[in-house]
Amino acid sequence: MLTQSEVCLRLLSSHSPLVSKTNIHFSVSLLAMAGPRPVVFSGPSGAGKSTLLKKLMKEYDSVFGFSVSHTTRNPRPGEVNGKDYHYVTRDVMQAGVANGDFIESAEFSGNMYGTSKAAVQDVQAKNLICILDIDMQGVRNIKKTDLDPIYISIQPPSMAVLEKRLRDRKTESEESLQKRLRAAAVDMEFSKEPGVFDVVVVNDNLDDAYIQLKQALLKEIDKVKKINRSS
Repeated sequence: MLTQSEVCLRLLSSHSPLVSKTNIHFSVSLLAMAGPRPVVFSGPSGAGKSTLLKKLMKEYDSVFGFSVSHTTRNPRPGEVNGKDYHYVTRDVMQAGVANGDFIESAEFSGNMYGTSKAAVQDVQAKNLICILDIDMQGVRNIKKTDLDPIYISIQPPSMAVLEKRLRDRKTESEESLQKRLRAAAVDMEFSKEPGVFDVVVVNDNLDDAYIQLKQALLKEIDKVKKINRSS
């Protein structure tokens, strides 16, 4: 039987400069949880959040789970359908949203994104702690609930470093890149607000950032390991 600690949501923003339309649906009851807590990750594109999350889930694949979102955008080089995203057509995604199959959906620069109920249920069925990858407004929305996750912000060391990382990707138009940089500047200031995040990891060196991230989560990791050993 699943405990309350396995109930999770993955939310996306409604007011990011990159977002043109968002519908957020709280279809899973958010209850105060005992035991292992969900973990909210936030930070601008290019901060290295995805790389750190992949390292975390590779080392602790029996502890953390990540719901796989749907999107209508094309896969980037190296991305795998069903692992990075579920890649679908706009018609399929719109039909799913209309049918109530999605907990949340949003549109970023002409592409739809969303988390389906089935994706969340997949994490729950594996008895894993849910990782929530959200942006600033998503953090604000979660803080209005009693979900009580650990809030972790992943930030670049500077805007100059962030811009270089984004340009090196070669996946953005100049217009899209400038939008991301403007959003990142706001995100970096948001991470400095007192009481918003439990931990702010500045990703200047990937190995050092990962050590800091693990240290922040060791208590919850140990809780889950004990639960798994006793089950």
